[in-house]
Amino acid sequence: MADRDTLPLPLEVRDRLAELELELSEGDITQKGYEKKRSKLIGAFLPKAPGKGMDPSVPHERRTPVTPGSSSRYHRRRSSGSRDERYRSDVHTEAVQAALAKQKERGKMAVPMPSKRRSLVVQSSMDAYTPPDTSSGSEEEGSMQGEGTPTSSQGSINMENWISRAIHGSTTSSTTSSSSTQSGGSGAASRLADVMGQTHLENHSTPPDVTGYTTDSIQVERPQGSTTASRATPKYGNAELMETGDGVPVGGRVSAKIQQLVNTLKRPKRPPLREFFVDDFEELLEVQQPDPNQPKAEGAQMLAMRGEQLGVVTNWPPSLEAALQRWGTISPKAPCLTTMDTNGKPLYILTYGKLWVRSMKVAYNILHKLGSKQEPMVRPGDRVALVFPNNDPAAFMVAFYGCLLAELVPVPIEVPLTRKDAGSQQIGFLLGSCGVTVALTSDACHKGLPKSTTGEIPQFKGWPKLLWFVTESKHLSKPPRDWFPHIKDANNDTAYIEYKTCKDGSVLGVTVMRIALLTHCQALTQSCGYTEAETIVNVLDFKKDVGLWHGILTSVMNMMHVISIPYSLMKVNPLSWIQKVCQYKAKVACVKSRDMHWALVAHKDQRDVNLSSLRMLVVADGSNPWSISSCDAFLNVFQSKGLKPEVICPCASSPEALTVAIRRPTDDSNQPPGRGVLSMQGLSHGVIRVDSEEKLSVLTLQDVGTAMPGALMCVVKPDGVPQLCKTDEIGELCVCSVATGTSYYGLSGMTKNTFEVFPMNSVGAPISEYPFTRTGLLGFVGPGGLCFIAGKMDGLMVVGGRRHNADDIVATALAVEPMKFVYRGRIAVFSITVLHDERIVVVAEQRPDSTEEDSFQWMSRVLQAIDGIHQVGVYCLALVPSNTLPKTPLGGIHLSETKQLFLEGSLHPCNVLMCPHTCVTNLPKPRQKQPEIGPASVMVGNLVSGKRIAQASGRDLGQMEDNDQARKFLFLSEVLQWRAQTTPDHVLYTLLNSRGTIASSLSCVQLHKRAEKIATMLAERGHLQDGDHVALVYPPGIDLIAAFYGCLYAGCVPITVRPPHPQNIATTLPTVKMIVEVSRSACMMTTAVICKLLRSKEASAAVDVRTWPPVLDTDDLPKKKPPLLYKPSNPDTLAYLDFSVSTTGMLAGVKMSHTATSAFCRSIKLQCELYPSREVAICLDPYCGLGFVIWCLCSVYSGHQSILIPPSELEVNPALWLLAVSQYKVRDTFCSYSVMELCTKGLGLQTESLKSRGLDLSRVRTCVVVAEERPRIALTQSFSKLFKDLGLHPRAVSTSFGCRVNLAVCLQGTSGPDPTTVYVDMRALRHDRVRLVERGSPHSLPLMESGKILPGVRIIIANPETKGPLGDSHLGEIWVCSGHNASGYFTVYGDEALQSDHFNSRLSFGDTQTIWARTGYLGFLRRTDLTDASGERHDALYVVGALDEAMELRGMRYHPIDIETSVIRTHKSITECAVFTWTNLLVVVVELDGSEQEALDLVPLVTNVVLEEHYLIVGVVVVVDIGVIPINSRGEKQRMHLRDGFLADQLDPIYVAYNM
Repeated sequence: MADRDTLPLPLEVRDRLAELELELSEGDITQKGYEKKRSKLIGAFLPKAPGKGMDPSVPHERRTPVTPGSSSRYHRRRSSGSRDERYRSDVHTEAVQAALAKQKERGKMAVPMPSKRRSLVVQSSMDAYTPPDTSSGSEEEGSMQGEGTPTSSQGSINMENWISRAIHGSTTSSTTSSSSTQSGGSGAASRLADVMGQTHLENHSTPPDVTGYTTDSIQVERPQGSTTASRATPKYGNAELMETGDGVPVGGRVSAKIQQLVNTLKRPKRPPLREFFVDDFEELLEVQQPDPNQPKAEGAQMLAMRGEQLGVVTNWPPSLEAALQRWGTISPKAPCLTTMDTNGKPLYILTYGKLWVRSMKVAYNILHKLGSKQEPMVRPGDRVALVFPNNDPAAFMVAFYGCLLAELVPVPIEVPLTRKDAGSQQIGFLLGSCGVTVALTSDACHKGLPKSTTGEIPQFKGWPKLLWFVTESKHLSKPPRDWFPHIKDANNDTAYIEYKTCKDGSVLGVTVMRIALLTHCQALTQSCGYTEAETIVNVLDFKKDVGLWHGILTSVMNMMHVISIPYSLMKVNPLSWIQKVCQYKAKVACVKSRDMHWALVAHKDQRDVNLSSLRMLVVADGSNPWSISSCDAFLNVFQSKGLKPEVICPCASSPEALTVAIRRPTDDSNQPPGRGVLSMQGLSHGVIRVDSEEKLSVLTLQDVGTAMPGALMCVVKPDGVPQLCKTDEIGELCVCSVATGTSYYGLSGMTKNTFEVFPMNSVGAPISEYPFTRTGLLGFVGPGGLCFIAGKMDGLMVVGGRRHNADDIVATALAVEPMKFVYRGRIAVFSITVLHDERIVVVAEQRPDSTEEDSFQWMSRVLQAIDGIHQVGVYCLALVPSNTLPKTPLGGIHLSETKQLFLEGSLHPCNVLMCPHTCVTNLPKPRQKQPEIGPASVMVGNLVSGKRIAQASGRDLGQMEDNDQARKFLFLSEVLQWRAQTTPDHVLYTLLNSRGTIASSLSCVQLHKRAEKIATMLAERGHLQDGDHVALVYPPGIDLIAAFYGCLYAGCVPITVRPPHPQNIATTLPTVKMIVEVSRSACMMTTAVICKLLRSKEASAAVDVRTWPPVLDTDDLPKKKPPLLYKPSNPDTLAYLDFSVSTTGMLAGVKMSHTATSAFCRSIKLQCELYPSREVAICLDPYCGLGFVIWCLCSVYSGHQSILIPPSELEVNPALWLLAVSQYKVRDTFCSYSVMELCTKGLGLQTESLKSRGLDLSRVRTCVVVAEERPRIALTQSFSKLFKDLGLHPRAVSTSFGCRVNLAVCLQGTSGPDPTTVYVDMRALRHDRVRLVERGSPHSLPLMESGKILPGVRIIIANPETKGPLGDSHLGEIWVCSGHNASGYFTVYGDEALQSDHFNSRLSFGDTQTIWARTGYLGFLRRTDLTDASGERHDALYVVGALDEAMELRGMRYHPIDIETSVIRTHKSITECAVFTWTNLLVVVVELDGSEQEALDLVPLVTNVVLEEHYLIVGVVVVVDIGVIPINSRGEKQRMHLRDGFLADQLDPIYVAYNM
């Protein structure tokens, strides 16, 4: 801090520094962030060192600007895959490269590469790949034979090297993998390909921080061949092992990646979080505050622009049919349409005469030959579908005019290629809603449609039933001489319906009236200067839009000759349209910018091109912001071939408003076309700013001419009230004209919003009495009334309050070189809504030959480029295998279908990069802990507000008089002896095998005698003293029980231990060894089988067998009985030890005294009303907690018969437990969650067959799940629902709750009210508050009561930090006081502080005398309206979760189970999920039940749901096989073991995604 005191710093800077230090000390920012911010603050006041600011790695003269200047450059262009070339802009490529370079100077994102399993990477041979389909006739997108990427110019080659160095060689490290073979990294085995690293560090140390560049660490440029790698010094010295947050050493690989991720995330996000915290409960999502410096519109309000008068020419026909009749009769030989074959030869010439005759024939046949005379199938005004392929305009034209003559309404649609063509279903809905029953088609098309075996055309998905009608003349009968179509003047009847696909994939039909059709043709004739018999070349789709309007309609009005170029010909010969222009000396051509680009690519083979005949080149997608580069480039090359600059006429159109604007062909070449160089930043705020200095993020627009003749045009705000924009504001263009569509067929509401808009001026008055039509185009009207289009409403994405256009983002992605990893034409950009904002998703098709590293590197460059140019983050970037994205009928990408697949998780990407950390800036503010209110104030506050202190107790043991004979004995061993004398033959235990038959049973006297023999054995063979500890390693069964009482008879202390699993010795035996050692067992008792197992080779490989204590085999017992049974002197001495591994991976053993054991048994006897005449079925693991007590102790104390069912037998026979319950007519049964889950999953479909086998559960009054966690309400409910048919009463199912300090706090029991369920607000829980809400309200979480509090148990809820008592319905730690509390931990190290804290705590206020045990679980008590047996109001205890398990993230407390529940719901293939944190990153592990191809689908879904429901950003998503998440015997997830396995790279994951 010395520099702060010596430098003269202004006061506010000092304050800010003080704040920074505070943030650092509280852990709100990292050390890195602190240093960065601090140096930024005081940087301005430090003395400058000369020349330090210069970046030596950027030689200035290298940056040759790439201008679209030299024409020679276009000769070097090669075709570039199959993209609509509207996105090809050199200016843009340069901008992207510069943006990437800039990112490099800033210090780069280190993007860790995901890990994939080998099977996901090794792909089939190249032959198995089909390149993206190029066969379907496409209008939207095209593909070209011949590959290779275009180089921008010779000048930019150096630039390329420089950029690639900017991306590759930085002073970061790539840590070599320690064990990449297990997890099957793709390609080179030791490849942690963080996107940039060349240098390698030995000794797997943490990668150094790559986020902060100081001026002196910039790498000096070296020649490319040089091999000296600059060594980056690792942050922690060369440590051999890294440590995780808890100091657990781990191997290098996974953690190195995560470390790198952590480093990357230290970069501050752009919008900083505000500094305060509002403790209003409604968790406020950060609302993007408008930036005060953002550009605002300052111009005057715009005026509506009027097109020129629509001149009425005397010889214009009164309707289009009249025009056809006129030309068909007075010049029948005049050519109307020439079609081409795929070799470019004229295939067929349709003359006006033929068109007239054939159209009449079609009209007559449709009206008179379908249906019967009395009941014709179609009548004038009905809608008819036109289904014609792209290479048959003549048949289409005949059918279209046939419909007009018959006064039917044609609905032209695409040919459905397959039954499940993307989007064809929506077209079917359109046909259905239009009431279409007849489809007209051509012979060839009819033959090509998919047929059923009977030869009928099947009904396509979502389509109405159609009659297919072939329009070829030879199939039709001639109309009678006296029949004549009724030709009227154009009126307000519907002429045709043009379909339009919306952003969400739905298809609407725009209706165009006959008068609009005619007026539109007149307006086009006037603005394009069409004259009779002109020749026009049409490359566009003739079924809709510009192609239909010019090539089918306006041409007939003016008797023009159309040369139609099919898409299939363009694919074979991209120059065909230019050749036809020359050949026919055509005056007009209608093309898209793609066609111009293709011509450029292919033109060098042509010598004799002459375009001087062209007076107008209509560019149909000229309004697309990226068409300008194609227009310029085309002019550049073909100006020398006679093309005049003023010929290029871009136009703007939309299905709703038809032609919106078109540039007129002028003779005056002096007037240059309009250009606008606009700032992308300004556009994103909806304002127009001409940008001269910042060349990087600009959009250059060309004008699309002026409004149409007879039309009025204005620009309105895109959302809300249609208010006129200011002159420097971007808005939606609206048109008022006769020549527009009039409605969306059958949708009056949407029609009103689109076709009946009344724009308002600033005072709210409408500017015209006539309605305007919204065009769906975004733009503005510039000087001279010129229109400029900046994008489409459909492509608009509003992210963080700023607008971005999907097309612009596609263009940026495509400008990222090298393009050899993805197909140009196959990129989709859309937005999805996550956490109240739109998020940008980019999906591209990857080429089959690109490697993992290449693609990944390309992805990270795309992210940087989009960030640099648009200042917006990409939420998700996914690459899919080639040819897998859904297509539109014309070969383009079906956007809405792609989005749908993405959201459903069925896109199956092969690479995914999610960047939620950088994109999501509207998370709620982190919670800052308020200073704790003292316990006294809490108590007073509760009293004042009338709330009672949260405490409750079970019935009082002392006052309950019952005929409990066992009470008079202090020790269980005495109870057994007493039973052996009084009821020797009463059966206490029955063990069932997997077939449900009795394997063995024990009566009182048999158990007593067996125990005596074991006691003898312990004394003689084991030479044990009383008080020695004995480990009992038995499978669940009767031997275990006998051994336990044998220990009591011998005065030894038993410890029950789960035996090692024979198939899995390596992992289970060490646990056994650990318990034996930690419990200080003097000897082990077990069966002969397990003895053998312990001495096996596998066992000695897992642990050191020589250090075992002596092992006694109880299958071989001595014959004689002991001289004297041991009688303990003091009931407070140790009866047994209970060892259990908690879910956090801690092994804890607790001491149970004789007093506590007897009290425990008595409590359960009273709660469950157990007597010798009762039978209880038990399907539990008998090794610890309540499970052990019920299995081993309760029967001896209460005398009831226990039917024992080992849970392992259920794996063989899932119905075993329930069949036993039914067969023995059991009223009370105990199980674990894993048993319940096994039954729910295993018997789900068998309830009927079980019923037929006589399974009846109607006698069950209590079915208790023994657990030490929050009740799993979904599981208990589905179990109840499933077996309801078999007589199970839903109220019978309940849970218990126990923990280490008290093995059973609650247990439902027989009497008392049913367990209650409440709904709490999950957001409040995160703030440690309980807020009860209604069922079904958002963010609600159901909590079920954990059973009734046992007799003799008192509970209080205390604040875990201040130890003060809390009020009713407040969340706190559950403290318990009871006669059967354990008396302390039994540990080798004897951690006294923990001992006294957990077992002997006192409240800091109120009742400070009582000694409580702390359960370590959070929960709350709530007094209900129910009454319990004693007539008191019933207090319900709700357990929320363990304090150890809870995760502190963003200052809030999260319970893993809540996040896991959300994740499991997101996709059908996720069977299980576990979450844990590592260095403040949330790691989500999901088990995938499905093909490995689905693994990557899960990454975005998991990230989305956790963001939406929990306001958390997932750091790492790990997809693993089923069964990888470890589970203990109680069915609880062992998240800490999983975490250790993940960090040590032992999970063999299918895929690991590191979210940025």
